[in-house]
Amino acid sequence: MFPLQSRLPFRPVKGHPRLRTAGSLTLVLAAAGLAAALPARVLAQPATAAPPVSRPAGKPAAAPQPLMEARALDLLRASSNRLAASKAMAFTATVGYEYPSRLGPPLLYTVRYDVLMQRPDRLRVLIPGDGPASQVFFDGRTIMAFAPESNLVAIEPAPPTIDAALQTAFRRSALYFPFTDLLLSDPYRALTDGVFHAFRIGPSAVIGGVPPEMVANANKDVFLQIWIGVNDQLPRRIRAGYAADRLRLRHQMDLSDWKLDPAIPAGAFDSQQARAARRIPFQSPGAPAPAGARPVPSATGRP
Repeated sequence: MFPLQSRLPFRPVKGHPRLRTAGSLTLVLAAAGLAAALPARVLAQPATAAPPVSRPAGKPAAAPQPLMEARALDLLRASSNRLAASKAMAFTATVGYEYPSRLGPPLLYTVRYDVLMQRPDRLRVLIPGDGPASQVFFDGRTIMAFAPESNLVAIEPAPPTIDAALQTAFRRSALYFPFTDLLLSDPYRALTDGVFHAFRIGPSAVIGGVPPEMVANANKDVFLQIWIGVNDQLPRRIRAGYAADRLRLRHQMDLSDWKLDPAIPAGAFDSQQARAARRIPFQSPGAPAPAGARPVPSATGRP
């Protein structure tokens, strides 16, 4: 979900470390370049520890007792089951990322993800901004990450399920989407992994044109507040805060334009433009290039 100084709130696919960078392939995913787009005069210095809260000697803060309300878990389960039962889905995720600034108040950058998925092995994510546009395609055989403006593409063989393909993309390139939990075959397991607090907050005002219920859950790393549509049981907003974040930056994802089991046109999960682009390695942005490495030739044979 939200990249916070290299932290993500959603429970990654089993085997993924929870706290990872949000970027994926160098020059491919826009989210990886947001910090570079910020003016240097307002970027914060590396985060420093906040002053400790003074407490009487010998009286450490008492940890709250675990709270697991059945109603909260029921709401999460109903929403998860609705997603898992859908053979295909489309939605838009608009994610706000806060970054620290030298002036004090955080800066907010926004990224939109237009998502189309078809079980068991098709996924398309179009990312128009902020930052350079990028596109990711999974057609059941390959994962392809494409940067249209720079005409660069990275292509990797992929296993034949969305769950396994997302694991491969994360392991090979640190590619991770903020809504990954919602795409998995078992969203409930992902959303409640390691949770020791879960409770219902109550009804909210209309969000995205629907009345939602609010629930919260937490594990040792992150506190999530989730808005779930009362009538359609779909997640409408997710807000995250982190136990380890001394700056208390806020991160929010709004989910809209839901379509379950829509008609999907042929070729929706591939791009001939991307396949003809200049190839780059499918790897983490921080991975060093092998000695003497040359650009990978494109599908057309051009360098």
